[in-house]
Amino acid sequence: MNSKPGKILIVDDDEDILFSARLLLKQHYSIVRIEKNPEQIPSILKEDRYDVILLDMNFIGDATTGSEGFNWLRKILEIVPHAVVILITAFGNIEMAVKAIKEGATDFVLKPWQNEKLLATVSSAMKLGRSRQEIDDLLSKQKQLSNDIDKEFHDIIGTSDEMKKIFVVIQKVAKTDANILLLGENGTGKELVARAIHRQSNRANEIFLNVDMGAVSETLFESELFGYVKGAFTDAKEDRAGRFEVASGGTLFLDEIGNLSLNLQVKLLSVLQNRQVTRLGSNISKPVDIRLICATNLPANELMSKKKFRQDLLFRINTVEISLPPLRKRTEDIPLLANHFLNIYCKKYNKKIKKITQLAIDRLCAYQWYGNVRELQHTMERVVIMSESETLNPDDFYFLSKKMEKEDMLFDGYHLEKAEKMLIIKAVGKHNGNLTKAAKELGLTRASLYRRLEKYGL
Repeated sequence: MNSKPGKILIVDDDEDILFSARLLLKQHYSIVRIEKNPEQIPSILKEDRYDVILLDMNFIGDATTGSEGFNWLRKILEIVPHAVVILITAFGNIEMAVKAIKEGATDFVLKPWQNEKLLATVSSAMKLGRSRQEIDDLLSKQKQLSNDIDKEFHDIIGTSDEMKKIFVVIQKVAKTDANILLLGENGTGKELVARAIHRQSNRANEIFLNVDMGAVSETLFESELFGYVKGAFTDAKEDRAGRFEVASGGTLFLDEIGNLSLNLQVKLLSVLQNRQVTRLGSNISKPVDIRLICATNLPANELMSKKKFRQDLLFRINTVEISLPPLRKRTEDIPLLANHFLNIYCKKYNKKIKKITQLAIDRLCAYQWYGNVRELQHTMERVVIMSESETLNPDDFYFLSKKMEKEDMLFDGYHLEKAEKMLIIKAVGKHNGNLTKAAKELGLTRASLYRRLEKYGL
């Protein structure tokens, strides 16, 4: 008879039992190791991994309680938490069998055994062990995959007062299960913040699933988010879990939630209220346990005022609301971000650019960045690719000046000092840091410009 792949360890103080069990199992499995002394178990398990372990329960003379076997069972599970252990004894009863399973044994076999019964028990245990290993491998791959994906979103760069406030809020809300609504323009880092909250939460070891609601069509909304069963529609050839089920236990990030139609908002609200989903084509509801984070580039009050968003859904998703500032409102973070992206793309494209000159930084700070951090990131990638020098100068960012010339001067309010600061930044950037020319354009003396630069920390 051909033996199947499989490693079995048998531990028993009765040599007759050891040899008879080995003779039987060796006909069916490739490796069967026997051991008389249980004290050798730790060193054996550290040397190799076994698919199934057959463990005697009584090693001391006339002992019948099985206590020694239970002690060794616990030690085995300490060394190999997912070990598949079958306990064997001549003094078994229902109470002992129940205790064995509670202690972590996979099964229980009585001596003397029937060969067919022992083979069936070992075969079932072998299948269980392989299933556990497959699950462990999948979880390990999932964790590694999640970590690889998360690397791209790991760093939130910023030392400005605006970002310090964001960091404080993240620390406060992360350990809770409160629903979060992130507000901010495109490119301000909403997904970065969502992932940071997940990483610091009690669900950090579970999945973080990102769903772009703007990319989910109305016809596919239910099948994508809630799943479907085979035959629910023409192309439903098998059962499929939706995003809510997949993310259960972890964090579900619904990006661009402001794009949902009122009809779909009702369906989403129902799931959030009941914490259950029903797959398309099924009548069976399944419980889901998610931490919900939503994001939109539209102000929440604007959504409601235009009656594009249900008030009850808004209240459900924004237990805590976090507004991310645009890059033009935290210009002091631009040098940090620019150098961060410079390092990333120098490594990626094998470039040896050592620094960005102060004049080039001034030009970056003078630009409005309506695409926010994402636009700055793409800008730095482009410049690194195109540059032939070890230093980035204002001329490397010439295309920003062309964009600035086409844009009108936009202010976010009527605060005079903010407007003056923005004018100074633009003038200095326009003239590549030449303060004499900048002062002349602003209608100031050079000394007056110096005082204002010092006042605004420029």
